[in-house]
Amino acid sequence: MNAIDFTSPRAAARHFTPKLSDFVEQPLYSSVWSDPDLALRDRSLITIACLIAMNHANELPAHLKRGIENGLTKTELSAAITHLAFYAGFPAAITASAYANAAFAEDPPA
Repeated sequence: MNAIDFTSPRAAARHFTPKLSDFVEQPLYSSVWSDPDLALRDRSLITIACLIAMNHANELPAHLKRGIENGLTKTELSAAITHLAFYAGFPAAITASAYANAAFAEDPPA
């Protein structure tokens, strides 16, 4: 059995559910993420916070990296995860911290 690539869950799911993947691309990425009313950085922070709070850890690595690409710093993400511990629960924050650590382990220091 092949391992699932959780760095890109959408890509991993595309083969089995291509229509679902299409819905993510249209309208989510083509309309919602491109709406100028929120900056991409802010959208990333909101998305990461929701994923942590809802315990959707498998989606975190891709969104953490996208958050960095959209202007979030690792320090800000660390602070957000710590802050979320009091609202989403310590287990959710610990899990998110472990995923963040793994996602950035291969990245060179900034």
